[in-house]
Amino acid sequence: MTTVNITREILHRQIRDRRASGFQRSFHVTDPFIKRLGLEAELQGHTGCVNCLEWNEQGDLLASGSDDQHAIIWDPFRHKKLTTMHTGHAANIFSVKFLPHTGDRILVTGAADTKVHVHDLTVKETIHMFSDHTNRVKRIATAPMWPNTFWSAAEDGIIRQYDLRENSKHSEVLIDLTEFCGQLAEAKCLAVNPRDNNYLAVGANGPFVRLYDIRMIHNYRKSLSQNTSAAVHTFCDRQKPIPDGAGQYYVAGHLPVKLRDYNNRLRVLVATYVTFSPDGTELLVNMGGEQVYLFDLTFKQRPYTFVLPKMCQSSTDVQNGKTTNGVSNGIHLTPSHIRFTESKTQSSFTELPPHLEKIKQQANNAFARQQWTQAIQLYSLGIHEARGNAMLYGNRAAAYMKRKWDGDHYDALRDCVKALALNPGHLKAHFRLARCLFELKYVAEALECLDDFKGKFPEQAHSSACDALDKDIKAALYSKSDSEDKKGNSSIRFQSFSRKESIPEDEVVLRERSFDYKHRYCGHCNTTTDIKEANFFGSKGQYIVSGSDDGSFFIWEKETTNLVRILQGDESIVNCLQPHPSYCFLATSGIDPVVRLWNPRPETDGDNGRVVEDMEGAAQANQRRMNADPLEVMLLNMGYRITGLRGVGPDGSDDEDSSEGPVQCRTS
Repeated sequence: MTTVNITREILHRQIRDRRASGFQRSFHVTDPFIKRLGLEAELQGHTGCVNCLEWNEQGDLLASGSDDQHAIIWDPFRHKKLTTMHTGHAANIFSVKFLPHTGDRILVTGAADTKVHVHDLTVKETIHMFSDHTNRVKRIATAPMWPNTFWSAAEDGIIRQYDLRENSKHSEVLIDLTEFCGQLAEAKCLAVNPRDNNYLAVGANGPFVRLYDIRMIHNYRKSLSQNTSAAVHTFCDRQKPIPDGAGQYYVAGHLPVKLRDYNNRLRVLVATYVTFSPDGTELLVNMGGEQVYLFDLTFKQRPYTFVLPKMCQSSTDVQNGKTTNGVSNGIHLTPSHIRFTESKTQSSFTELPPHLEKIKQQANNAFARQQWTQAIQLYSLGIHEARGNAMLYGNRAAAYMKRKWDGDHYDALRDCVKALALNPGHLKAHFRLARCLFELKYVAEALECLDDFKGKFPEQAHSSACDALDKDIKAALYSKSDSEDKKGNSSIRFQSFSRKESIPEDEVVLRERSFDYKHRYCGHCNTTTDIKEANFFGSKGQYIVSGSDDGSFFIWEKETTNLVRILQGDESIVNCLQPHPSYCFLATSGIDPVVRLWNPRPETDGDNGRVVEDMEGAAQANQRRMNADPLEVMLLNMGYRITGLRGVGPDGSDDEDSSEGPVQCRTS
């Protein structure tokens, strides 16, 4: 983190009142505060798991909902219960929200009984009850600029919109995911952009996260209703439920390819939480069964998939109120060779400043000790300050390839592409790119990349590394089953989730046009519950926080993606993390029937017993948990210790040390 002169800022705040808000935003959450974060209090009052938390706009009230079907309003600073009420639900409460512009008087709840209830807290009464959903209601969303309006997401696959001014008994279907994804679609979470309330993000089962323009959907349906009254339609007319341009999809580029493998291992991909950054320019997703992903809504990038169909090359995409032409990450596969199109900004041989050279050497030493995660974090620190250095990207790619956590080969591929864009003559990055393509099952593309490597570096063409990779690639090509050959030219990335489903052409196109992530955050485990949250922490979203199945919550620096803190937040699982809107203050909950409050502890305090000191060990254990057999995961959650779980993914070791020869995975 950058150092600042806090004394000068304090003086300016005293002299100029208008600097006070800026001061608060800048020092809302800082690195020293994160390092001193500890448990302040436990709020006791529920008798079941606490599944949801919500701050009011001012931050002086905290609402919680539980399996006990009660909602409690707390004074978080005095650690007192202010209001306790039975919500009228007949099952677990999964979401609570204060309705904006009601003086914190109106609370909305959604529950597993398929109902949405609206409560008046001043009289402790339920004033509206909605029974439109047919499956569990998982999330409620509100919008600061839309009073009396809110939305719900449920496992019937439907997103509903409620307007208490127009109809207090029924809601409107805004989006029906079953029309696009089949009857197995389940909506799990949703969020409204805080800066532009016309944009709604939706998470569901499957790897794709959807962003919709609410205003465009409403205008389209108005025009349809007007045209319907004035025109004659044939029986075969089919109106699109969502207009072209009103939806945009986001997905981690490697997940569609991995989907079949995950399904075979009974590993479910589901977006358990989505939220926007404070400025509305980024979207954070906690992907159940995988990692936490950050998507940039302004500077969007295509996945590095190499198989985008021609029909998507000239599309126009809507995002965050702006339309932009489809973009590319700068690498294209042509029939003859790979062509890198990004401009060369710096040579890979550019000297680093002394402090970054020291960081690079520390990273290289960690790599030599086979401390892959430490090496990755150190390389990431260097890249954060020297984004034009190809060697740092190439070295980090090598560390990713050695660590082999879920998604590491794809991150390594991204780093190789960046290194080659900066320095097309980067020998190791080019070879690693071929290896990553092979590991990601892009076998034909891997062979093409390797052939291009041999032509570019003929002195390496007959090295043991090239021969070994060439043999592996050709063996994989020959072993393809006849059934795969009969599938034609359809993209391998976007096949149906189920053999019984047929996905409409419109949905296929939207998936093909999806954008890739900007950052990935690793270390936690999210496989047991489907309500696990991840949030921005800080007025500028400087940090990312997420719950985990191991009873801890994890804190990462947003830009470097480095893990900086792990705290034990629950005896079993941490599901909910809601940062205070203006203080360095965090509320968490999970399986325990309590709400825990966290803030920076005094420097004079003794040891913080909640801190997990071995962060790398905890992260590795969670990776093993995510890749464990479902029965083993169940035993782990019951408290049994399972020995012999592998620390790598299902593909095992690629033996790069023994096979690469002159272009091995060693750092530069």
